[in-house]
Amino acid sequence: MKYIKLFLSVIIVFAHLLLCAQDKSKDAKLDAKSAAQKVSTLYYLINNYYVDTADFERLTEEAIVAMLKELDPHSAYISKKDVQKANEPLEGSFEGIGVTFQIFQDTILVVSPVPGGPSDKVGIMAGDKIVTIDGEDAFGKKVNNEYVAKHLRGKKGTVVTLGIKRGNSDELIEFDVVRDKIPLNSIDASFMLDKNVGYIKLDRFAKTTMEEIDAALAELKSKKMKSLILDLRGNSGGYLNVAAELSNLFLKKNMTIVFTEGDKSAKQVFNTNHNGKFSDGKLVILIDEGSASASEIVSGAVQDWDRGVLIGRRSFGKGLVQRPFNLSDGSVVRLTTARYYTPTGRCIQRSYDKGSEDYFKEMTKRMDHGEFYHADSIQFPDSLKYSTLVSGRTVYGGGGIMPDIFMPVDTSYATKLYTDLVRKGALNRFTLEYVMEHRNEIAKQYPDFEMFNKKFNVSKSMIEDFKKFAEKEGVIWNEEQFERSEPLIKLQIKALMARNEWEMENYYQVVLQEDKVVKKAMEILNDANQYRKILKR
Repeated sequence: MKYIKLFLSVIIVFAHLLLCAQDKSKDAKLDAKSAAQKVSTLYYLINNYYVDTADFERLTEEAIVAMLKELDPHSAYISKKDVQKANEPLEGSFEGIGVTFQIFQDTILVVSPVPGGPSDKVGIMAGDKIVTIDGEDAFGKKVNNEYVAKHLRGKKGTVVTLGIKRGNSDELIEFDVVRDKIPLNSIDASFMLDKNVGYIKLDRFAKTTMEEIDAALAELKSKKMKSLILDLRGNSGGYLNVAAELSNLFLKKNMTIVFTEGDKSAKQVFNTNHNGKFSDGKLVILIDEGSASASEIVSGAVQDWDRGVLIGRRSFGKGLVQRPFNLSDGSVVRLTTARYYTPTGRCIQRSYDKGSEDYFKEMTKRMDHGEFYHADSIQFPDSLKYSTLVSGRTVYGGGGIMPDIFMPVDTSYATKLYTDLVRKGALNRFTLEYVMEHRNEIAKQYPDFEMFNKKFNVSKSMIEDFKKFAEKEGVIWNEEQFERSEPLIKLQIKALMARNEWEMENYYQVVLQEDKVVKKAMEILNDANQYRKILKR
């Protein structure tokens, strides 16, 4: 009886969502009411006439998931037991492998690895499918949120072996992931790149983001920062209101940041309410295919107002707003209620007309199409053309934010050897063990990170030790491939040592020295004429 009551309460809620909002069509109301009655009748029939005793809780949850799947890729149902876990990335912390995931066709789909987390460290990527866990199949009807939490979360320091399928390849890639405390701070790094240019790496738009940003800006300004690089690469979003607050930092008073609107949601406009704390200095924002939602709101506002220069690759293209609705049993429906639009009126949401499966294959299709390597592989129709609000530059909607300056994926040092080293976690484990064994020696020779960064170089003997270590880990060493990847391998060893000895921020201080996107940003910021030319100001 309790399951019937649960189901009826769910039906009532969905009927309310469908009927009580302002609807332009009377027929639509009648259709929704009729549908709710039809499903209610079916449950009555099952309860009273079905040959066996039905699990109404399971039937209800599967029915809800199926309904939402037919709407759009981002509407989602969260069961009562999973609500806390679902909110953790924005509000708390946990121990596990560090991925944002989605159950898609009975398979665990990695939406994004948590930057700096265990999965990110070993090379797990957005779009990867986890098909085995510790040698056992991890797909099929048994796979749900509870299953994922049980098998992927765990005590810090424990190891889980994941079998990954990537792209269209049939090859199974194995990763040994050491569970850890997942870093959930909004800011991964904040420091000066030179005497004028500050850098902030923002990972997510969470409840604490603005507090962290304000503190970071204050610190950078105390060091005489005149220009800022805001790195939103891989930032999959978060709270819309936080995106609006962050955008306000860069704009003047009474400027539109974003507006939202849906068939049943009145237009809501987010405007700046004061001159931002960094509304005058030169600004560059870095984006890529992993920059989504709130990241696109900030990028779109800055681009539309010709406030700063966007560098990188086309963003993800998520322009849908989800609102949480609490159901009677404590579960939650995150229902898409509106689309959001940049100040020029661009909706950057890409099409999902071909279904969720096709939608989530977008990144693979972009790679196969050559978009990660060639800017001219991206074509937008004139119907999606808009003009920026100050300079009248041409920008496009309907498929993510196109940067002002395109930067391809850097494959200069890419080899199978390097891929295997990352995949097997050899780089991370070697540097961790090296730092543990030589901690006193490192501390004595390099009393602080600044000295380490300036003077430390990976020696030939260290590389020989690493080669032996990698071979023990099952990596087939190829000398020719090593020669090509050597600069990157050495850079990663140094950066990982800095992280293990000091903190994550120091990792970025090392790797960004060879980051071509950051170098391009520095070039533009340190050349006033080039900066103004791009913005046509």
